[in-house]
Amino acid sequence: MKHTITIFTLLLAIPLLAHAQTVSLKPSDAGMSVEIDGQLFTEYITKEVARPYMYPLIGAAGVNVSREFPMKKDVPGEAMFVDHPHHRSLWFGHSRINEINFWAEYQVFGKQAHSGFSDVHATGNQGHFTASTQWIGPDNKAVMTDERRITITALPEGEKTLDFDITLKASEGDVIIGDTKEGTMALRLCPSLSMNSSKSGVNTGPSTGHAFNSNGVRDRDIWGKHANWVCYYGPDPKGNPVGVVIFSHPSNLRTPTTWHARDYGLFAVNPFGLHDFEPDKPAGAGDYTIKKGDSLTLRYRFYFAKGQPKPESLDARFQEYSTLK
Repeated sequence: MKHTITIFTLLLAIPLLAHAQTVSLKPSDAGMSVEIDGQLFTEYITKEVARPYMYPLIGAAGVNVSREFPMKKDVPGEAMFVDHPHHRSLWFGHSRINEINFWAEYQVFGKQAHSGFSDVHATGNQGHFTASTQWIGPDNKAVMTDERRITITALPEGEKTLDFDITLKASEGDVIIGDTKEGTMALRLCPSLSMNSSKSGVNTGPSTGHAFNSNGVRDRDIWGKHANWVCYYGPDPKGNPVGVVIFSHPSNLRTPTTWHARDYGLFAVNPFGLHDFEPDKPAGAGDYTIKKGDSLTLRYRFYFAKGQPKPESLDARFQEYSTLK
């Protein structure tokens, strides 16, 4: 009888084991590798780069949902997606920090230098680490520092969330974050999740992605609009239906925030570009100053979904996220 019960118990446990997900964090030559059940989800890359970024980003169907370029070149299907080489998968930057460009990587620009990891911990389906960063101008002088706490949570069916909490510190003097659309918390999606675009100086040709925001605005009209979250959905590079969502925490500056979310696959949250997004506002309306010794914290959650997420479920997930202190 005991033997029978043991077998029955094991049979019941098989579906649970099939969905078991364990997050591991491993220091790598490039920075910090994040694995789920022994398979790479993403890597926080810090070596020989203008600013740290996270690549790849394995979606719910097991396929990278960020653009491969410029990390990999001559990838099939990306011939028309080799614009903006500074759009490196998932990153944080802004083109006007004390009038220094920390967004693009041409002519004169600033760099973000990784200065160390701390609080690296993983247990069960969740792991987190903190990365410290120094923002350095073209004159090789420090402009400010930041600390970014990154938390990865593995969910059933291959879904996962990535929380990116960043605290910008005016450690060297006052920091003026300028009003411009070129920023800030950003992700460059793979071609199949982009929309058909011939605007913004990028001609992608036919694409298969779509987007909508928390207010029901759809596709290319989401650009510059205020919203709590934005969702892109469509097929991943292997044709699997997936969604990629960014939630902006309600504690963030100027919530609900504005979005630099383009039809060609640039997917960015930017609370500072008010004049660009709303031309009736005066130039500089989005400027924000962090006084010396003070800081500004911004919190974002990336959700990698299976299939096309429903607005109602995303509203529920946003409400859950909103309760996090």
